[in-house]
Amino acid sequence: MSGKPFIRAFFDEPTNTISYLVADPATKKAAIIDPVFDYDHNSGTVDTRSVEAMLKAAEEAGYTIEWALETHAHADHLSGAPYIKAKTGAKIGIGEHIKDVQRIFRPIFNATDLDTEGRDFDHLFKDGERFMIGNLAVEVLHTPGHTPADVSYRIEDAVFVGDTMFMPDYGTARADFPGGDAYKLFRSIKRLLALPPETRLFMCHDYKAPGRDTYAWETTVGEQREKNVHVKEGVSEDEFVAMRTARDAKLAAPRLLLPSIQTNIRAGKFPPAQANGVRYLMIPVKLKGGSDTVV
Repeated sequence: MSGKPFIRAFFDEPTNTISYLVADPATKKAAIIDPVFDYDHNSGTVDTRSVEAMLKAAEEAGYTIEWALETHAHADHLSGAPYIKAKTGAKIGIGEHIKDVQRIFRPIFNATDLDTEGRDFDHLFKDGERFMIGNLAVEVLHTPGHTPADVSYRIEDAVFVGDTMFMPDYGTARADFPGGDAYKLFRSIKRLLALPPETRLFMCHDYKAPGRDTYAWETTVGEQREKNVHVKEGVSEDEFVAMRTARDAKLAAPRLLLPSIQTNIRAGKFPPAQANGVRYLMIPVKLKGGSDTVV
């Protein structure tokens, strides 16, 4: 280990998302993980204030942003990665199985423009791939289950787990999106929990578990092994899958699911403008009862 990274969290309460500025204090090289665009669904307007706050913090500290890293194609917020790339020249990275996610959703949104080989992203990480942020060693861990493409980034003693698990009192991520798999999610979580107990884990979301008054997003492998309400020691794979399946069946779709997926599978870019110069986000309509007639 070359030393601990500097880590600053930025919490977006409207989407309950935590983004991270991670930097090597020695070289001032840095990455931003899971950045958020501020999107107003009612008006269809996008604001950059959350991303600008991260860029301002990096500038004030003298950090050079080299990467905008995505843990997966999020279903609850629009990615701010393209804005970071435009402002800093940073590369956008994501796990190589984003190609599977693109192939799932391309026909759903009739996204004929979408390249399903992941070329909208600057780099597709393989499981076990290693790279550097300054002097900080980074290892990419493929942690599927929530989606086929989820990865976690192990940066020295810290792991950014994306949507695999939450704080111990809240549990784990859902696995019912297209391509999701509760069995794979359990195995991914167990892979993370096999890391040394002192390893720090940083969550991508927090919703305040019942009885907790404040948001939280940092824990350890040891604490998760002992206390996670869904996967603590003694919970079997079959028990977890049964719980996760029953729980997911009761969950509503995320409010920003449809706009988020359409942009995030394009590395955060909006669909191409139509003939009138306007970009549109599609809403597939499902008619109950099999009728083609809407009364």
